[in-house]
Amino acid sequence: MKNILHRRELLAAAGVLAAASSSLGQSRRQLRKYSPLPGENMRYGLVTYQWGNDWDLPTLIENCQRSLCLGVELRTTHAHGVEATLNRDQRRDVSKRFADSPVVLVGLGSNERFDNPDPAVVSKAIERSKEFVVLSHDVGGSGVKVKPDRFYDDVPREKTIEQIGGALNELGSFAAGWGQQIRLEVHGQCAQLPTIKAIMDVADNPNVSVCWNSNAQDLEDPGLEYNFNLVRDRFGATLHVRELESDNYPYDELMNLLVRSDYSGWVMLEASSKPADRVAALAGQVRRFYEIRAGIQKEIVKENRRRNSPRTGRVEGPVI
Repeated sequence: MKNILHRRELLAAAGVLAAASSSLGQSRRQLRKYSPLPGENMRYGLVTYQWGNDWDLPTLIENCQRSLCLGVELRTTHAHGVEATLNRDQRRDVSKRFADSPVVLVGLGSNERFDNPDPAVVSKAIERSKEFVVLSHDVGGSGVKVKPDRFYDDVPREKTIEQIGGALNELGSFAAGWGQQIRLEVHGQCAQLPTIKAIMDVADNPNVSVCWNSNAQDLEDPGLEYNFNLVRDRFGATLHVRELESDNYPYDELMNLLVRSDYSGWVMLEASSKPADRVAALAGQVRRFYEIRAGIQKEIVKENRRRNSPRTGRVEGPVI
């Protein structure tokens, strides 16, 4: 791999993340008894949707290192070539490349879905998803993303929801045997959060989780916080966001909900914009993520300091 970062370069770059949280200062020490701070284990990564879709695997890992975006979800059909057709040696090579780098292979993004009214189509989708589960295990990932995905005019919605949930339960049981998680992306005509909750009520296998996807439907009445809380207890190890400065989605509010609920998974960029320098743009998103997280944590410190002030005459637990 050309232009591999040396260890001292990585350490120097890591100062970016340290600077993002340094604003907590003495306030962090005030919350020592509640340490770790809420959201402290939440990390930032990349989905190879468009910013990484044309990078081969060595380039992808190098660019993630340079930007300090140290987790990745690999989408099927993209230039990195991590597909179910890889043989044993090729899978071992993928696993070794990640193991030799600071970048975590968080999982794989399949395009499989379980809505079709034809049972044979659904069966094939389940079997292909199982192939991705085995692949993720072999290359060092921890889970596979799937989709719900749509409704049909001549099929009752309740029947489709039951069908999707049943397929997910089968996959969840299979994936557990391979140490993998099934991650249902909030997607398509099923993207309303009450619909996702109904699917997850059927898909009660604990190895099936929700991958929040930052859709416009999240903001439908009665609002983001309500919809977030409908499925928060089923969140898995990944969720998807677009650029955090986007003006069409309240990412500050989403981040506040994530930190205060102590989410400990990966917040992963699924961007479709076309910056001139994607590596620099990715590094900027990493900085913004950790700055926002640190700002929310600082506010939590202040809230707890006020709640535990001697002037109030009472001592209460931390605000989360």
